[in-house]
Amino acid sequence: MLIHTPKDWALRESAATPETIYRNRRAFLKTLGLAGTAFAARDLLGATGGFPTKVNAAFRDPALKPTAYDHITSYNNFYEFGTSKEEPVVLANRGWKSEPWTVELAGLINAPQKLDVNDLVAKMGGVEQRVYRHRCVEAWSMVVPWDGFPLAKLVALADPKPEAKFLKMTTFLDPKSAPGQRERNLDYPYVEGLRLDEATNELAFIATGIYGKPIPNQNGAPLRLVTPWKYGFKGVKSIVKFEFVAKQPRGTWEVMQAREYGFYANVNPNVDHPRWTQASEKVIGGGLTRQRTLMFNGYEKQVAGLYQGMNLEKNY
Repeated sequence: MLIHTPKDWALRESAATPETIYRNRRAFLKTLGLAGTAFAARDLLGATGGFPTKVNAAFRDPALKPTAYDHITSYNNFYEFGTSKEEPVVLANRGWKSEPWTVELAGLINAPQKLDVNDLVAKMGGVEQRVYRHRCVEAWSMVVPWDGFPLAKLVALADPKPEAKFLKMTTFLDPKSAPGQRERNLDYPYVEGLRLDEATNELAFIATGIYGKPIPNQNGAPLRLVTPWKYGFKGVKSIVKFEFVAKQPRGTWEVMQAREYGFYANVNPNVDHPRWTQASEKVIGGGLTRQRTLMFNGYEKQVAGLYQGMNLEKNY
């Protein structure tokens, strides 16, 4: 008899938030005054972008309970649409279009190309759902049922040349639609990067949805990076370009304040942010609950080998 032993990070279906919660998505959005053409555009991806999702049984953890959909979609950083948690919910759905969307694969690769996001998802074989812990550098956390595809599949599609050592990801630039870009609260377009061995780790993921539905604009539609062992600012949203490069790219927050936001951004309770402790975190949706932060956000067995021999205080 074949016995399946779940991996350490791996979620029973019974632990997932009931389907009724996320089926009320439109009702929730109407309470915010956001239903309409912006979300109709997102629904197009649902029809052609691999939904409904197939749950990946290998990525479940019986101890994890997903955060409610309304918390995930209303408590979120997206500086292109404002610096508060609430502004992106409204401003990212006020005329900004995330459909149609073109993605470029470029740089030191054998298969450079530009393609529609739905065509990309089709080339990736559709989408699957994985439930991951999410830890923000601001010391709050949630658990998110992400839908999408392994980043390693995109790397394979691009077919990097031997000299490619890093993957640089760039978000959209549309100051007319994004008030934060007009105000230049950061240096745009937003850029982040990974070493290629990080990008091809089995946990690295490109999210196209949440809770089995297309990802809302405020959460980074239509493509968002998810690396659950790193702080959330690494999760570049609304990606338009994947560029394979030889030299380590500098992320937007690293350029802004390198002392506080390093390239690696690995969750580490033993290395505090210069202005606050990282030893514990506020649980969103948990009232006053705080919990102890885990090394690599609980994914130490899966990713520690990537950083063997590195000084994690220096390489923060």
